[in-house]
Amino acid sequence: METATNHQNPAAGIGFILLGILAISVNDMLIKQLSGGYPLHQMVFIRSAIGIVFSLTLVQFEGGWSILKTSTPGLHLLRGVMIVLANLLFFSALAVLPLAEATAIFFVAPLMITLLSIPFLGEKVGPLRIGAVVVGLLGVVIMTRPWQSGSARDVSFVIYLLPILGALTYAINQILTRKLGARSKASAMAVYIQGVFIIASLGFWLVAGDGRHTQGLQNESLIFLLRAWKWPEGIDTWLFVGLGFNSAIIGYSLSAAYRMADAATVAPFEYVGLPLAIFWGWAIFGELPDPIVVAGIVLILGAGLFVFLRERQRNRPLISSKRANRRL
Repeated sequence: METATNHQNPAAGIGFILLGILAISVNDMLIKQLSGGYPLHQMVFIRSAIGIVFSLTLVQFEGGWSILKTSTPGLHLLRGVMIVLANLLFFSALAVLPLAEATAIFFVAPLMITLLSIPFLGEKVGPLRIGAVVVGLLGVVIMTRPWQSGSARDVSFVIYLLPILGALTYAINQILTRKLGARSKASAMAVYIQGVFIIASLGFWLVAGDGRHTQGLQNESLIFLLRAWKWPEGIDTWLFVGLGFNSAIIGYSLSAAYRMADAATVAPFEYVGLPLAIFWGWAIFGELPDPIVVAGIVLILGAGLFVFLRERQRNRPLISSKRANRRL
């Protein structure tokens, strides 16, 4: 079986990560755009159903049906569940929070990976990286402003907890990947994840697809999760198609990036997603972060990049095996 070291191509890895992050930013923008009229589980189902068709096509180019066989099905399932939870939590917040704020908070995931690697992987993390983690978490505190309450807050603090918990589940997923060292083709990994998404979204449909659980709800995030299915109309039909196409691009590009180059090389380029989120928030939704939010974003961005660069300086890859798809 091929390993990541057999396909070292840093330039291609950087190209794939940039493509994947661009597709992620478009994906987030489209879901926020559609969040006012459709339930999240419907978007996930349609997106993943379309995306898995593209991914299965890519499977044929990367070796055929045989590459879908795996000796670690439980690992892939658990990783898939973690990514599903990360998606549900992040997108539930996205229905309420500005795009840039939700995205920036989610980017504390690499810092959480650093912390979790100490008890779960037995890794030694020096004072410089611990300091960077503290700075990044301070950025989260500044953005979420937990000291405010009542009418002083535009958004409930509970909503801010959603992307934080989403980042935590994503970090747990990455720790599992590092600890168990799964190896699969990029297209196969995308198929596994999309399959979990389809199963999870169908489960939501069986429980809440008729919208009966939204009666009396005021929380926009819960309404987004439990709203009744509605067949897309007009331009929305093409936006759903775009979600599916993006799903395939994200699934393949991120997996390919971390197969072709080590994480210390490509991971810093994930932070391109932050300025892209600010751009889409401004261009589509007329949102611009205020100075306090900008300060939090700068702290999170600086801390995350420091951790990655410190790992590279120590010549120790942040993630030892292929990275799972962040928000497939």
